[in-house]
Amino acid sequence: MFNWDDLRIFLAAARAESTAGAAQRLGLDATTVSRRVRALETTLKAALFVRSSRGLQLTATGARLLETATNAESAMALAEQVGQSDLIAGTIRISASEGFGTVVLAPALPGLRTLHQGLAIELIANAGFLSPLKREVDIAVTLSAPTSARLVVEPLTDYQLGLYAAPAYLDARGPIDSIAVLRSLDLVGYVEDQIYAPELRYLDEIDPVLRPRLSSSSLHGQREILLNGGGVGVLPCFLAEGLTRLLPEAVRLTRRFWMSTHREVAGSARIRAVRTWMRALVARERQRLVASR
Repeated sequence: MFNWDDLRIFLAAARAESTAGAAQRLGLDATTVSRRVRALETTLKAALFVRSSRGLQLTATGARLLETATNAESAMALAEQVGQSDLIAGTIRISASEGFGTVVLAPALPGLRTLHQGLAIELIANAGFLSPLKREVDIAVTLSAPTSARLVVEPLTDYQLGLYAAPAYLDARGPIDSIAVLRSLDLVGYVEDQIYAPELRYLDEIDPVLRPRLSSSSLHGQREILLNGGGVGVLPCFLAEGLTRLLPEAVRLTRRFWMSTHREVAGSARIRAVRTWMRALVARERQRLVASR
């Protein structure tokens, strides 16, 4: 037999794909996590992970246990809510893209805490997204709509992107009056093998032959390159302060953020409250999100 704590440690290791990452999330040391996972494997008489220098990868048995453990986690969460279904309290973990998370969500979080002081909020804002399906986060804001029936998914907001450069760069290069001119300029964009979603292939959409000469996996990194005269690149309009927009009629890209959460916890008061707050936030920020500067 094994107890819930064994599954909790297994879940953290599966989600982090490393014992070190799981240890950090659980507040344990990596040796303890490794020992507990191996003890669970001994109890089940099956290998749960393939271990390599790249971390932990689930075996077929591990993948089946992950689904079972996730369901158990959901049941435990629901049990904790018995008698307090209307209590807006506890920890909410939100995953969002780097730009939206740091520029739109993060500045507004103090207001959320003021509104619901029983909440503790964890914002994961970086390249790529964590999954509410795997219960890595409570709410995810993603560039495409998840398709799992186990998630409650809704469109959150559209946002607009444009082509930008620093005024100093434009002074040195002269006017940019057509897309064809871009082929001779220094372009800024994502590192090719770090593009985690097709929605980020902006340059391909403008002109398939365009390739960046300065690249960063970080959207804020790209913005800093542009601000310092590194060239021309695509940014969300809400992140382009201090830059000059180019070819606004010819280059007008639109993307959509989607909000999702696991169906089994979507009805809890704390999740409902944060989803409602997030819808209100993007409504207030609509001019910044969808209109050019």
